[in-house]
Amino acid sequence: MNKSKPIAFLLPDLEWSGLGRVAVNLAKEISSRGISVDLVVGSATGVFLQEIPPQIRIVDFERQIQPRLQSALKILLPLRRYLQIEKPTALVCYLYTCNVVTLMVKMLVRSKVKLVLVEQIILYEKQEKKQQKLQERFLPILMRWLYPSADKVVACSQGLARDLEIYLGFNHGKIDVIYNPVIDEKLAEKANLFVEHPWFNKGEIPVVLGAGRLVRQKDFATLIRAFALVKKEQKVRLVILGEGQLKNQLLTLVGQLNLENDVAILDFVENPYAYMAKSAVFVLSSGWEGFGNVVAEALAAGAPVVSTNCPSGPAEILDNGKYGELVAVGNSQGMAEAILRVLSGKVRSVDSAWLEQFTLKYSAQKYLELINISV
Repeated sequence: MNKSKPIAFLLPDLEWSGLGRVAVNLAKEISSRGISVDLVVGSATGVFLQEIPPQIRIVDFERQIQPRLQSALKILLPLRRYLQIEKPTALVCYLYTCNVVTLMVKMLVRSKVKLVLVEQIILYEKQEKKQQKLQERFLPILMRWLYPSADKVVACSQGLARDLEIYLGFNHGKIDVIYNPVIDEKLAEKANLFVEHPWFNKGEIPVVLGAGRLVRQKDFATLIRAFALVKKEQKVRLVILGEGQLKNQLLTLVGQLNLENDVAILDFVENPYAYMAKSAVFVLSSGWEGFGNVVAEALAAGAPVVSTNCPSGPAEILDNGKYGELVAVGNSQGMAEAILRVLSGKVRSVDSAWLEQFTLKYSAQKYLELINISV
């Protein structure tokens, strides 16, 4: 391989998201191994911009991209120019609409770039977006037509891979699985940092913690209702880290249940690991996930975990309940009972060797092997 030709990572922007975190982490790790890396973005804006080291070149298309096919088409011409001029060794592409456009461009310019498409989103989310936007009705047709021409398709969980194979008409095992690299060397250090919120001081009432976007997918309403049931049994508080369109609805529910003094929604925090490490239990209440980054992060931070057994990812991370409690989606009673079991001391210890598959070094090596690059 000519190491002067970069490995490129293509994503919409550098805003806060699980997708952005995964891509930026991988780019930084691969760059640290002496490989030239380009970070190609629709728009070079967002919280991750300040994390990019100088040895990584940022290629800014100056296009605001939303997760819709019509929006993703904005990168067609600049991506064509990039591939023709820079000729990267490999292109790792995130977001399914960008994946479709990238496949179109590769075919158009007859590029020899090794194209790796990364899928992070469970099909429920695709189907919701498809119903909202007419043009997304064409997305499944385009994916089934174009995806077979990709060099590799990667899913972030086994469940998502199997779902995609059915969706795309692929043979079983055609899609590679590489878990998201959410654990790095700095996580333990960050987990030990001080949390300013007074509820996390030593000697305080135990805190139940949730984290994620305040959207329907995350189903924080079920967590709040479960918390109300737990509070009837013992003193406890609930903290949710996240921002989103449902914040006012969730605050209304908190008021209806008379929990105003016991629930705090703290919006985005830069270091959620410190909150995880100091919580009595971390809860994922999602209706669906592609992977469930926060579950692996919470385990690494030392927090006991309760999670819905949603498709897909959490059950794999928890080894089907060996390393945490799994409950049915939308079942506040079952979630409350699981939380109470953890609060009573029934905590499941996690084998550190199990967490290796969620580390940055492990994931980066898997991607390099996938595109046949040795360091």
